[in-house]
Amino acid sequence: MSTKLYYLHDPMCSWCWGYRPIWDHLQQSLPSSIKVEYVAGGLAADSNTAMPLVQQQMIQDHWRTIESKLGTQFNYDFWTNNIPRRSTYNACRAAIAAHNQGYQSVMIDVIQQGYYLRALNPSDKDVLISLAGELAAENNKSEANQEVVSFNHEQFITDLSSAETEQELTRQVSLARALTQQGFPSLVLDHDGKCQQIVVDYNDYKTTLAAIISKIS
Repeated sequence: MSTKLYYLHDPMCSWCWGYRPIWDHLQQSLPSSIKVEYVAGGLAADSNTAMPLVQQQMIQDHWRTIESKLGTQFNYDFWTNNIPRRSTYNACRAAIAAHNQGYQSVMIDVIQQGYYLRALNPSDKDVLISLAGELAAENNKSEANQEVVSFNHEQFITDLSSAETEQELTRQVSLARALTQQGFPSLVLDHDGKCQQIVVDYNDYKTTLAAIISKIS
């Protein structure tokens, strides 16, 4: 029997940022028999158009709601330091490019912290490349530990714009839409070929863990 847990997300999804602590706990608690697969669903396609002020205000309101409900931290300087665009595909490509080197989860965390805490704009490729450079520099400090697989910044840059990454993004976006219409983050359990939506509890990973265990028992 095979079991896979799909995590449908977008690195620039504010609810995914709010869910991150619970998601980390859940992953650490899952049975070893369950394989986790990240699916970058893509909130918004590529755009060079500035986000309308009404939409900017709406997203800031989402941030305040998440802050109030979950205690998540946001840096609102983002809205004055940048020209916001409704464009998240580059961030998804960055997650895929990092996955090629086994650094997908780490890269997502770097993007989220850059966006939500440092007021950087992950819609921009140069920002993503800079963040990946910081990741590579930090990784190089640990090279003395032979168990650490080095992160190749130049390879990341190449992969970020490659045809293979574009093809994989198209596949993941299509897969996310086929698996659920409930938005991000979402969890879908594939147990022996049967896919089932799993509840996302933003406050307690044990609720979701219990739901998963009940499906495979």
